[in-house]
Amino acid sequence: MKNFQAKIQTFAGAMMVPIILFVLVGFYVGIGAAFTNYIVEEGSILHTVFSLITSLGFMFMNNLQIWFAVGIAFVLAKKEKGWAAFSGIIMYFSLLTIIKTFAGLQGFTADTVTVEALMSAGYAEKAAMNFNALWGTAQGIFGYNMGIFSGILSGIAAALIHNKWVDKELPAMLGFFAGTKFVVIMVTLISIPFGVAVYYVWPFIGMALQSITGFIGGSGLIGTFVFGTLDKLLLPFGIHHLIAFPIEYSSVGGTLLVDGVLYEGVRNIINGQAASAEATGYLIRNFTSGRILFQLAGLPGAAFAMYKTARPENRKKVASILIPAVITLAVVGISEPIEYTFLFVAPALYFLVYAPLAGLSYVVAELAQISINGHALLFMVPNLFQPHKVHAIHLLWLLPVTFFVYFFIFRAVIVKFNLKTPGRGEKEESVKLISKKEYRESKDTPNDESLEVRIIEALGGKDNIEAISACATRLRVTVKDESQVASDDAFKDHLEAMGVVHGKNSIQIIYGVRVGTILTKINDIVKFE
Repeated sequence: MKNFQAKIQTFAGAMMVPIILFVLVGFYVGIGAAFTNYIVEEGSILHTVFSLITSLGFMFMNNLQIWFAVGIAFVLAKKEKGWAAFSGIIMYFSLLTIIKTFAGLQGFTADTVTVEALMSAGYAEKAAMNFNALWGTAQGIFGYNMGIFSGILSGIAAALIHNKWVDKELPAMLGFFAGTKFVVIMVTLISIPFGVAVYYVWPFIGMALQSITGFIGGSGLIGTFVFGTLDKLLLPFGIHHLIAFPIEYSSVGGTLLVDGVLYEGVRNIINGQAASAEATGYLIRNFTSGRILFQLAGLPGAAFAMYKTARPENRKKVASILIPAVITLAVVGISEPIEYTFLFVAPALYFLVYAPLAGLSYVVAELAQISINGHALLFMVPNLFQPHKVHAIHLLWLLPVTFFVYFFIFRAVIVKFNLKTPGRGEKEESVKLISKKEYRESKDTPNDESLEVRIIEALGGKDNIEAISACATRLRVTVKDESQVASDDAFKDHLEAMGVVHGKNSIQIIYGVRVGTILTKINDIVKFE
């Protein structure tokens, strides 16, 4: 069970790889379209420049499947990650081609699956509409309307094939086709039965997704609360993206016609509205506006409560930890640094108080009909160029109210149950790295190098690391022997980690937004590629 959990966590982290493109979509479309629609004159040089920028944004958004196929294959590969990414895109296009060809042999083409054609063939109107909704076109190839799921499936399949045969050896006369090239061959061959299997299985998955969409759309505020609460309940396990991404970037989050174009997923819909000169506002039920409340007000209120309840002699030290976390949270929306300041020392506060409060924040934002593009200060910049589409006047009073609600609730719970949040221990150690001598003695290793080298040693050394990657805030490591890994306290007290989460032979080490730099330096040292 733990091994399965570790694989799910790794997969969820892999889905974070395309996140930089999602950020660029918001900026390029939001700002570019604002200039072309309202600010600069058509035909001018600036109009041309911003039109090009907008087109880049839509290119990223319209090809999400490809980014998922490449990103997932890259992260899940244990070695030769570049070849794995290459195999991911091969599998993606092979899958689409096999489904198109096999569907055509069964008599299903773009012309035969129209509602009119299906009704002429004997389908009832509702059945024809439901069956028609299963089909679409991606990269100019007719087939099932699978959205990002085609990329996800392709990435997973390519990674599995890659990991199985990347070290394949062949006789000398066939040596050119060994290893990574053998993987490419197997990807193309396996895509045939894989595509046929998906052809038969996807209609059931598609219908299930339609049911989920119906639940989300018909459950109103209950569904909003469940989503917001689950998003935080699953975060410590590193799998919250599994519920967020389908809602944000697939038909699970709903569809909307904007200027004659059908957009799927709440984030894509908002980007479509940002590009539209006719749109007068952004989507209200967007499952993101609630984040504004707890990121700009709620969590800062909780941080202030932790500061006020800390022992007086420790408050300056607590402030030095919490203030940077609050700034990171407000500017770029990365909430883990501050959430982990109390998750590991007071888990009940996180799961029983904070997560439901986050769910309520989503509900309140929806009730107030807040409609805005972005949920952190940096990502709200495009709103400055299209303020008429923003409907967020209620934030003026909701933000201070949310701050004080979180402050009073957190302070009351911390004091009532004497929770050991930062600064409340009987004896607080100073925030510093362990000395070289102490580290050598505690780990019995003679290394006195950089943080990244010491992290590698704390993981049992290079030979004990099977795979390593990162999401937005945490290192995700698969190890061969977990008994060789240092204790959680060693990572938190001496290796600058905010927290540690374990699976079977896997470990997630939370470092916040600097994790990407740490991973790059670790890869330079271990040289897996």
